[in-house]
Amino acid sequence: MPREQGAPYKRIAAALRERIASGELGPGEQLRSATQLCQDYSVSRNTALRALALLREEGLITTEQGWGSFVAQPSNRAET
Repeated sequence: MPREQGAPYKRIAAALRERIASGELGPGEQLRSATQLCQDYSVSRNTALRALALLREEGLITTEQGWGSFVAQPSNRAET
């Protein structure tokens, strides 16, 4: 993964946002868990959770406790 400027949680969110925008991660598809994101990006759990929270605030993902985070349906996404 190339080193980009900015906070680590923003880099993770940007990478996931790009995968969603490109269609690589489609509506309803489950994202990797926070634990898996920690391993993928070599960050703390808090950093991974912050990235997921940012995407949730943007309306790109939904989180179901006990199940995980999923790409939001286009009709549920916030206008950007």
